[in-house]
Amino acid sequence: MFFRPFGLLVLITAACSGAAQAQQPIRIGASLSQTGSFANLGQNQLRGYQLCVKQANEKGGVLGRKLELIFEDDQSQAPVAVRIYEKLITQDKVDAILGPYSSPITEEVANVSEKHRMPMVTPNASTTSIFRKGRRFVFMATSPAEVYLEGLIDIAAKRGLKTVAVLSEDTLFPKASAQGAVELAKSKGLQVVLAESYPKGTTDFTVLLRKVRTANPDVVAAATYFDDAVAITRALKALDINPKLFGVTVGGDVPKFHEVLGRDAEFVYGGSQWLPELVTLRAGGLIPIARQYPGAAEFVEAHNKEFPGAGISYQTVAGFGACQIFVEAVRRAGSLDGGRVRDVILKLDTHTAYGAFKVDEGGFQTAHKMVLFQWQDGKKVIVWPEELAADRPRFPTLPWKQRP
Repeated sequence: MFFRPFGLLVLITAACSGAAQAQQPIRIGASLSQTGSFANLGQNQLRGYQLCVKQANEKGGVLGRKLELIFEDDQSQAPVAVRIYEKLITQDKVDAILGPYSSPITEEVANVSEKHRMPMVTPNASTTSIFRKGRRFVFMATSPAEVYLEGLIDIAAKRGLKTVAVLSEDTLFPKASAQGAVELAKSKGLQVVLAESYPKGTTDFTVLLRKVRTANPDVVAAATYFDDAVAITRALKALDINPKLFGVTVGGDVPKFHEVLGRDAEFVYGGSQWLPELVTLRAGGLIPIARQYPGAAEFVEAHNKEFPGAGISYQTVAGFGACQIFVEAVRRAGSLDGGRVRDVILKLDTHTAYGAFKVDEGGFQTAHKMVLFQWQDGKKVIVWPEELAADRPRFPTLPWKQRP
């Protein structure tokens, strides 16, 4: 009779168990705004996540395991997102998480991440205060809110403009962005003649913009999301208000902005974290930028193939880049342990398709750079900073009644 040695049996059993474990996917949880006020941008971020997971799996996954993205719609509401992340972590037992869309939602979800010690890279949460509260497991992938309108203010100052009105939605990111614009304007010698906020969900900007008309600023700088960016542009035309420069933050960069407004989007400036034009253009197309945005060209090609007809915004590639950071951190850590992954992220100094990534001890982004574009003939043209500019801004903005 043949007897299998007990030790060998244990080894075989352990090997089989390990093989089975290796086949289980790494389950990554997230909430993404698919409905509500953030839906358009949340859907873009989701596509970035999905494309990153697909490409990682095509390369064999990480730690010998494929990735699986599990997401739910938070309806653009922070309390819903908090419940989703608690469920993903405590009931669904996901192995890791990625961030939701927007600063207001991330501010609340970050508390869940901290409680469960699960590192969370946040693609589109740019409000500085989120990363200045002693949290240890939340990481910013994007430039801070305070610099979204820097390019607009810089162009205004260099062209001798004197006055600026700053408008903002009364929520976390826009307020921080507006405050940054006010401070930048003052530092460059511009007079802030109006600084006012409006409630989230505002659709009628008549009263506010009448104040703008009375103040008669050279520059109107609006810290927005998509819906209010569109509504303010329409109201400026309706009231025939003609600043020499008009710029918005979030929302102005998505293709839908021009689709909805048509010719009325012309001359509008927008701050952006990334543009598809960066793939091929730098300083008029003379200098390749593959080292600054490695894989960006491949990302654009893959996105257009995977999601035909879906416009690319920086929220899309931000999701892709944040996921890339997470995958790389897990690979270097050799583990899904939250503490180990956190330590690796804090030491990363790298570039993704989205651009540079490096954070300080609080998870605050210190390397990523903004660009400013202007809508010209239906296209987003990079006009700032000069070393990245494909063309010059069309200045000053033509009065509404003089436009074709």
